[in-house]
Amino acid sequence: MSRFDQESVVYGVIRNIPNGDDFSARLQRRTNWRAIQALPLGSDDEWTLLCREMFSMPGDDLFSGTYHSQLIHFAASYKAVEYEWEHWLGQFESLLKGMYWVSATVHLETELAGKHTFSWAVESGHAPSDAELRMSCEWEREAGFAV
Repeated sequence: MSRFDQESVVYGVIRNIPNGDDFSARLQRRTNWRAIQALPLGSDDEWTLLCREMFSMPGDDLFSGTYHSQLIHFAASYKAVEYEWEHWLGQFESLLKGMYWVSATVHLETELAGKHTFSWAVESGHAPSDAELRMSCEWEREAGFAV
């Protein structure tokens, strides 16, 4: 199997816990929605590692999936994305810079490199800015060995 035949799966969640009144919370959720909507469509001519269709957001209220935290889910399947992982992370962090959030988690599952979990967290919450983001990474690899 060549490196181009190997599937990579990426999935995760961006979490925002709005502070302030209901109006401020709604503004934060709308800002996040606009950031997702600004991503290109998967059918656009320009190929990008992140596209609008891979993200899902619940509505603004309890009955549509938002009790207090706004959870933005995402998932995609790629052909060997680990070879372009620095670009994927750059595009994801660019998206995060335009959003409100307290944490983000990305899971990368690859056939060759095992499973990786990337995390970003900000105690007081992140508001849209160009501030540098800090990420941590955990790696898990299941290895078979001959006896």
